[in-house]
Amino acid sequence: MTEWSYTVKIWAIRKRDYQKPYQVRWKVGFRPHAESFLTLGLAESRRAQLVTAARAGEPFDVDTGLPKSLVMKDRDISWYEHARNFIAMKWDDSPGNTRRTLAEAMATATPVFVKDAKGAPSVRAMRHALYGYAFNKNRWDAEIPADVATVLAWVERKSLPVSRLSDLLTIRSALSSLSKKLDGTNASAAMFRRKRAILYNSLEYAVDAELLPNNPLDRVKWKAPEQVVEEVDPECVPNPEQGARLLAAVHRQGKRGRRLVAFFGCMYYAAGRPAEVIGLRVADCDLPRRGWGLLRLRDTYPRSGSAWTDSGESHEKKGLKHRPRKTVRRVPIPPELVALLRWHLTAYGTAPDGRVFQTLRGGLVQDTGYGETWAAARKQALSASEFASPLAKRPYDLRHAAVSTWLSSGVEPQLVAERAGHSVAVLFREYAKFLSDGDEAANAKISARLNQRLNQRT
Repeated sequence: MTEWSYTVKIWAIRKRDYQKPYQVRWKVGFRPHAESFLTLGLAESRRAQLVTAARAGEPFDVDTGLPKSLVMKDRDISWYEHARNFIAMKWDDSPGNTRRTLAEAMATATPVFVKDAKGAPSVRAMRHALYGYAFNKNRWDAEIPADVATVLAWVERKSLPVSRLSDLLTIRSALSSLSKKLDGTNASAAMFRRKRAILYNSLEYAVDAELLPNNPLDRVKWKAPEQVVEEVDPECVPNPEQGARLLAAVHRQGKRGRRLVAFFGCMYYAAGRPAEVIGLRVADCDLPRRGWGLLRLRDTYPRSGSAWTDSGESHEKKGLKHRPRKTVRRVPIPPELVALLRWHLTAYGTAPDGRVFQTLRGGLVQDTGYGETWAAARKQALSASEFASPLAKRPYDLRHAAVSTWLSSGVEPQLVAERAGHSVAVLFREYAKFLSDGDEAANAKISARLNQRLNQRT
């Protein structure tokens, strides 16, 4: 860490009988410094730099004796180099999905931080090269395709020095880029927040490395354009009757479908995320013959892609999302799900490691596989108008249905948030939605209240 001092004393130029006769002498704190020059003009120029910096109130580096502006200039590196340093710093302690998000944010911001666009590759070519290679540390030692190498050479050549990021207009351009998807449409608020947080952290890292005096994002007053709404669309959420139809249709989808009925049931009745359900173990299931049971969710297997994990596998084992590693979420489950899980375990047993759900070959359940089954079941279960609507288009909508069911049943929001693995704030922002027939129930309650008042008046 650099030691700075504002105590600076600068003496007059001294001439000596040496090869470089003109000497500039000054002291920072208690440490003396000197530089010798061949000509008087060079010596006067250096002394003028020091005097100007001292009069401007700049701190001086005790070790080198130079003012902060000159120290920062000597240390300056390109944004591209800094971004790769940032990725390297974060990589080892980050799971696969976080690595992907880091790379995506850096790949979005980096094309903005260039000197000019002369000879620039296409947007998609640049994103592919940056996301897939420049900011994927697993590929840094791999052979890079020629077209990718050409793109990265252009980025490296054109990349701005980090010091230029103190320009707030440049930062505003980067924020604008983060708020857009690759096709130019507005990104969701959640995606923008994630990317902005990563950019902010990368600039904080530049401050820590003494490449920037402060984080320029703190000084930018910028409002994102209208973004995609994060709230769950009530039209996507199946009601209990529709949910029952969908699960029954899954059961009719052959061998794969029968293996997945309880899998989807864990999303619909227990609000499990797919990665959490994949990691569910029989030892964490209390399944009595009668009444309610209990699931203890503790492990997840999110799909990151083999390019982003240390093992080279598509999935990696983690704890619960946004929770300390050993956190366990206890979710009471209704008799309907208890029965589904008991039937599933009787029919298919468990994987060698105790997981409840496995493929026909004993592997992890894949999103492509259960996605195909869900699409076929949805087409079979829903009417033509329902199928054409957004209703239950994704298996994840079953989780939305579970949370909505709990809320509409009058369960306390704090308890719903706990069971769903969310904060209350996130619950109300994203999941606190009526079922598709919730408006009718709400209208009936309002009408009953209004009629009660009218009857009292008469």
